[in-house]
Amino acid sequence: MRTTVRRPLTASAARAVPRFTTRGRRRGWLGLAYASPAILAYGFVVIVPLFQSLNYSFYKWNGVTTAKWVGIDNYVTFFTDPELAASLAHVLVLIAFFAVLPIIFGLVSAGLLGRGRVKGQGVYRWLLFLPQVLTSVVVAVIWKRIYGPDGPLNLALNAVGLGGLAKNWLGDFDWALPALGLIGTWTALGFCMVLFVSGVTAIPNELYEQARMDGAGPIAEFFAVTLPGLRGQLAIALTLTVTGALRAFDLVWITTQGGPGTSTTTPALLLYQKAFLNPDVGMAAAIGIVLAIFCLIIALIVNRITEEKDA
Repeated sequence: MRTTVRRPLTASAARAVPRFTTRGRRRGWLGLAYASPAILAYGFVVIVPLFQSLNYSFYKWNGVTTAKWVGIDNYVTFFTDPELAASLAHVLVLIAFFAVLPIIFGLVSAGLLGRGRVKGQGVYRWLLFLPQVLTSVVVAVIWKRIYGPDGPLNLALNAVGLGGLAKNWLGDFDWALPALGLIGTWTALGFCMVLFVSGVTAIPNELYEQARMDGAGPIAEFFAVTLPGLRGQLAIALTLTVTGALRAFDLVWITTQGGPGTSTTTPALLLYQKAFLNPDVGMAAAIGIVLAIFCLIIALIVNRITEEKDA
């Protein structure tokens, strides 16, 4: 059995060790000093308001008179109030339009455009990515005009003899929410498409060549190579689109303001109404805290599933 004899450090080597440690500590403090302005700004803009909102959520307060402590009553109301429960049901519908459909169409686009040249693909990408360079206000105004009683959609239906289907889409109790969801689909599709196409270009060609040598067709190649290679992009797209549906406000406010009736209300819209229109700051803060928790849980679940599959 061989034994290892450790030689004692020389005087110069012994002096070098604490010097290296001190240098590393200095670099760590220097990096912290450089990052401190951003950390302070983040704490002032995000962390402090977050704790203030958490504090407000335990009170009933209209923003003017003396606040009254109510404990967790605002949170109980969030899950028991019929209007808030209906808004959560609307969010589930919007998730199908804001997340599921854009991701499916984005994957199809990536499969068609990512591995070869398709005639007219530049125009196709430009049309789908257009909403990303427009503000949500502009997008909402455009689609509000399209859906109007005298808008292009109804004119097109009348032109092809389907005038019986024409209606005030955003003013119809049954069609307002799906019509609003299609706006979200068009808005998110360009983002998902660009994200997935860029991910496909990063997949090694050797994997596709190996799949073809094994006799895989285009569909089998997509599920065997493309889809697993886009796992990271799928996690990003799913997190951003689902949380975007949970936080939907601007499109809803500009197009329907939650109407007709309450058929298109969302938690974010109710938060705005309770904070500014019919002041109930405590309830608005509770809604904001619950939405933040929902978004955090979704992000953690998606990341956890992605990490397990990678492992």
